[in-house]
Amino acid sequence: MAANGAQDNFSPSDVLAAVMTMRSGEQEAKKKAHAYLESFQKSKTSWGTIIGILQSKAEPEATLFAAITLRGKITYDLATQVPATELPALRNQILMLLKEFAIGPKPIRVQLCVCLAILAIQMKDWNDVLPSVVQSLSDSPESHACILDFLRVLPEEVTEGRKITLSLMECITSWLREVPVGSIVNSPLLDVIFNGVTADECSQEASECLCVMLRETRDVDESQENIQLLFPRVVGLQARIAAVAEEEDTEALKALTKVLATAAESWAVAIARQPSHFRPLVEAVLECAARDKDQDVIEHTFYFWYELKQYLVLERYIQSRVELVDVYSKLVDILLKHLQYPRPDSGNETDLFDGDREQEEKFREFRHQMGDTLKDSCEVMGVTECLTKVLNAIQLWMQKHASQVTDTNVPNWQELEAPLFAMRALGRIVDRDEEVVLPQLMPLLVQIPNHEKLKFATIMVLGRYTEWTAVHPEYLEPQFNYIVNSFEADSKEIVRAAALAIKFFCTDCKNLLSGQVLQLQTFYDQVFDKLPNQSKEEVTDGVSSVVAVQPADQTYTLLKRYCDPLIQRLMTMANLATDKEQKIEMAEHLQLITIFVQNVTPAVNPGEANPAVKYWQEMFPILSTVLENFLDFSPICERICRCWRNMIVSYRTAMAPLLPEMANKLANGFTASREGCFLWVTGTILREFSEDRDNVDQATTENIYSFFEAQATNFLRVMTELQPADLPDAIDDFFRLMIDALLYYPQKLIPSTLLVPIFEAAIYALTLEQRDPLVSTLHYVRDLLSYGSNNPASSEGLPEAAAQQIKGVIHNMLQSHGLGLVKQVMAGMMLTFPRDCFADGSGVLLALFEMLPGQTADWVAQTIQLLPEGTVNPAEAERLMTKIKERLSTDDASNIRHVRVLLQDFTNSYRRRNVAPRDGLGQLEATRFQFSG
Repeated sequence: MAANGAQDNFSPSDVLAAVMTMRSGEQEAKKKAHAYLESFQKSKTSWGTIIGILQSKAEPEATLFAAITLRGKITYDLATQVPATELPALRNQILMLLKEFAIGPKPIRVQLCVCLAILAIQMKDWNDVLPSVVQSLSDSPESHACILDFLRVLPEEVTEGRKITLSLMECITSWLREVPVGSIVNSPLLDVIFNGVTADECSQEASECLCVMLRETRDVDESQENIQLLFPRVVGLQARIAAVAEEEDTEALKALTKVLATAAESWAVAIARQPSHFRPLVEAVLECAARDKDQDVIEHTFYFWYELKQYLVLERYIQSRVELVDVYSKLVDILLKHLQYPRPDSGNETDLFDGDREQEEKFREFRHQMGDTLKDSCEVMGVTECLTKVLNAIQLWMQKHASQVTDTNVPNWQELEAPLFAMRALGRIVDRDEEVVLPQLMPLLVQIPNHEKLKFATIMVLGRYTEWTAVHPEYLEPQFNYIVNSFEADSKEIVRAAALAIKFFCTDCKNLLSGQVLQLQTFYDQVFDKLPNQSKEEVTDGVSSVVAVQPADQTYTLLKRYCDPLIQRLMTMANLATDKEQKIEMAEHLQLITIFVQNVTPAVNPGEANPAVKYWQEMFPILSTVLENFLDFSPICERICRCWRNMIVSYRTAMAPLLPEMANKLANGFTASREGCFLWVTGTILREFSEDRDNVDQATTENIYSFFEAQATNFLRVMTELQPADLPDAIDDFFRLMIDALLYYPQKLIPSTLLVPIFEAAIYALTLEQRDPLVSTLHYVRDLLSYGSNNPASSEGLPEAAAQQIKGVIHNMLQSHGLGLVKQVMAGMMLTFPRDCFADGSGVLLALFEMLPGQTADWVAQTIQLLPEGTVNPAEAERLMTKIKERLSTDDASNIRHVRVLLQDFTNSYRRRNVAPRDGLGQLEATRFQFSG
């Protein structure tokens, strides 16, 4: 196989073999074949091989690979690998190949048309593109397909992923991106398009073509003449809606709906300005929605209703809103009908979709989309009017069917469930002060018959309106009792819904439920073991919110009452946990304890003991013991560290009594496990107890900084033993910690003996290829370099003397390590960094150029000299360095940013032409990190 940048030939047989391996080979063989083909695609010598494969009788799959590769070569390598004098010959070869593949296979023909289109764009002296292509390909009927394909792809500038068809409609659609829409509107082609919309054989293509035209008229002020011509033609399509709906011709109805809805979307502002004139169009869209029996086309209208609503709610269009409110009122009636669950053909109420799970999931998603359109309608109509429709629907069902309800049968329950779902969807826009409809609705909800779907819908409604209930406490008790009693249901779905509702009730009505805090604990203990993990978290979130509003003198007692059972369960689980599933269950359980830490934060005066901290101090040894016994299981380490971190965040300086013991556990935990979560907590402690915090004495600050230094030293020792790829998460957390240390303790960290080894570790970490640790490392390096400038990334301004001292330290360090940093950043940008890291990488180079422009330019030049032979043209490298030096020769501050752009362009170009060698980066390889501290 050819090495990167080498000039070896790639034989067609080797390439074809690699392509076949990608189709059916073993995993390891596929990896080798992929690397070989990637090198082949970037090689300068591959052009002839590609053409040879296309001219041979190879398998279609191999021929398609060659066509795709040719497209890539013309796109990226034409300018650098093919002399301008050879371009006409390449063009003629492609034209000959097009004749060969005129009858197919179609994907290969399309790719060759794309190749020719890209070539036409790049050959600036090819002035008669269309005439010459047509002339070359028009000598046989088979080649006409090539001409149509070429016309299709050229105006799109060859965007990928396209379906190429031979229809006139598609060609017109393509050319609409280049040709003014008025040229089509005022030509006989308009009749062809509208006739196509109503024709069975091409309605989809014609409707898509017409939709593209309509979107081109969105600027209604500039498109008035075109709209005047199109409007009557579009509205004239309404006459066909009833017929195609009656014939159950779904595709034809979809084509009509798309055209009508697109016209309405495009002209939404015109509709808002002239509602009477455009009302026929609005009513036509409404009719499409109404006649959609199987919910196949209504979704195409949703965006129009939203767009029009955006205008109608503005004060300037208030009169238009009045004129069109009846349309939105009818839309709500239509939506309430579509929201109903289907009545199964089999009559089996337990399987509403006759076993079609995909259809069931589609319907669930569809209902939520309709819920959004309901909200749009509500904003136009007004909350009271919209909720009144929901109330009327519920009352109508009660009048017709309530007397027929039995324990086993709820007749036509779908007609009751739909308005319940609608009420839930409207919850977010109903004001908590609504006093007209909700007081009538709420008593009805707790009387809804006992049916699984109805009960679920009712629970979800009650959970959505808890903010309203909080300011209408007279409705709380029956609602809350309804939710609590729902936990006795056999349905898991109902129990999950009830758990979510409890969370909302306890969060929004916590002060109203304050007197029930002891009863809530009994309830919590009773339902706990029957809940899935997600529901346990939700109920815990709820009850802990009620605990949180109790007087501080009750906090300790209540935490013991609520959390002692959780701790006891944790200890039992720890004694029994032997397999992975049991340990995962433990980790999930630890999250419940963390929720109490997050929510129960009593307000205490400075100097007073925090009762919550007192409780957690008693529980700390148990959590520490669990940690020590499961240091080899990451999820448990992470959950306990998250719990401890939240203690620091929630109780801040009140955690001072726990700090020595916690610091000891964090240090031992990282040493034993090498998990980054221990560094994560260290960063939080460093931040919360920094020197600029109130109520933190100097001794505590010094002790915490000493703890940080110990953690940093431990990490550097680990980094000496392992490759960065072995601990990406720890590297991520370590450099996040370092960012905090720089922010809050620059005067301690930068002059310290740890600075250089940490900087060396950062350079070594840049060999990683994962986004998150790279971003953290690059951010740390950028922050550190800022202290060598006049704009340091400090939380507070530094004294002048200290700032100058620190700046000197940074500059001295760069004298010995600047080349290593530049080399690793450029290697990353050219070969190994993910794209998300390019900006930060170039940001590092920019900072270096701003500080040490001349030296940084030398470091860049030295780095380029280390690139593998043959991967960069010496003239190209010299041209880059000449431009950089030109920019640096003047005092214009903007020139530094121009240098950054030059380097970005160079590294992007290099990366596009080369792949990282599989046997390492050669002279660009990072030096192994060593630390003897």
